[in-house]
Amino acid sequence: MSGSAAVEVFDDGAVRGFTIAAVVWGVVGMLVGVIIAAQLAWPELLGGIPWLSYGRLRPLHTNAVIFAFGGCTLFASSYYVVQRTSQVTLFAPWLAKFTFWGWQAVIVAAAVSLPLGFTQGKEYAELEWPIDLLIAVVWVSYAIVFFGTIATRRVRHIYVANWFFGAFILTVALLHIVNSAALPVGAMKSYSVYAGVQDAMVQWWYGHNAVGFFLTAGFLGMMYYFIPKQAGRPVYSYRLSIVHFWALIFTYMWAGPHHLHYTALPDWAQSVGMVFSLVLLAPSWGGMINGVMTLSGAWHKLRDDPILRFLIVSLSFYGMSTFEGPMMSIKTVNALSHYTDWTVGHVHSGALGWVGLISMGTLYWLVPRMFGRTTMYSIPAISLHFWIATIGIVLYIAAMWIAGVMQGLMWRAVNPDGTLVFSFVESVKATWPFYVTRFVGGALYLTGMLVMAWNVWKTAMSGRPEVVRVPLPQTATA
Repeated sequence: MSGSAAVEVFDDGAVRGFTIAAVVWGVVGMLVGVIIAAQLAWPELLGGIPWLSYGRLRPLHTNAVIFAFGGCTLFASSYYVVQRTSQVTLFAPWLAKFTFWGWQAVIVAAAVSLPLGFTQGKEYAELEWPIDLLIAVVWVSYAIVFFGTIATRRVRHIYVANWFFGAFILTVALLHIVNSAALPVGAMKSYSVYAGVQDAMVQWWYGHNAVGFFLTAGFLGMMYYFIPKQAGRPVYSYRLSIVHFWALIFTYMWAGPHHLHYTALPDWAQSVGMVFSLVLLAPSWGGMINGVMTLSGAWHKLRDDPILRFLIVSLSFYGMSTFEGPMMSIKTVNALSHYTDWTVGHVHSGALGWVGLISMGTLYWLVPRMFGRTTMYSIPAISLHFWIATIGIVLYIAAMWIAGVMQGLMWRAVNPDGTLVFSFVESVKATWPFYVTRFVGGALYLTGMLVMAWNVWKTAMSGRPEVVRVPLPQTATA
């Protein structure tokens, strides 16, 4: 197809579905997070009901916020971006719709099975083998749609956001399939094919790269598209974005062993994980600086544009988390921080600050466009959401940082005769005020999400979905 009169019709059905699902699951996942935060402060809160215990709700929370909220945002944004940057509609739109319904089935299956106690007991990979198989089918379908769209693009260039989305899709497929290899022994029971320290190493090769690729590479794809769009500025340095991509993709794969310091893992493997974690600081900060400097000449827009605030402040949390992570991987620091709430603070500075805020900014960009509006129903509500969420994040992570350092110091304190100064129960008692503060911070973050859900609902009700037709350039070729 060629000529100035030619148009391309983008298929945004799956984008629209994933956008709304992301908001719904965000509320659900964060609500469960607030509940388990309350349980840590008040253990008898839910009366000891087994399927509402902390041990069962905690994996439900992590799966809901990572794979339901974060996953739906990644599906929506990647489907949206790949069409616009390739100037072509989605490859196999029916398959894109299948990925939507298949992913929702995975989420519902997780929401049912985890509280019932069906789990493989692996961090971020708790779901049992039948659900793992469904995930694999949906993910392969996702890859076919995404890379099929890239293959049929009408422009020679592949925009850098698609590089990050593509790396995220391929790597998550590899991680999921390798780490989830198991021997089924029942309808909802299986045993890992790995054993002992090998099982731990494979798990944390997966677990850290779930953070590195699912929660970093994919969301960097959002950053490289939506920040320039919202700011009305080109990417600060396209060359730096390519260096950022290759350096990050190569380095992240090898940082997993830093989760296993002072364990049965061979010391050389622990050291490799530490070294690669420290090297990881350079590409991470290169990408963060590239995103922030995209606002050169447009800094004034932060005063009036709450969506841009979400996107830019998320990068500040990304920079902070990717500095803190390498520091915590150093063995001497890890000796203090490991098994403490410092780790929880680190995870949530990345999850709430980086992933959460950039997801919310992206969704605020997508929702009006998916429902035929130029803006969200209420701009002041977006600004209110931003400030509530930011205050909630600061309360949450500050409480966990302080609690973590305190715990580490109390556990290490010894008397001259070598006995412990403090019992473990004393450290738990000392942590209680910080758990209450964490609960308050989480409740504020959830409140912001409820404000967003209201705003999205009003936007969807007052707009109408429309078919997007984009004129193709004169030089476009089929």
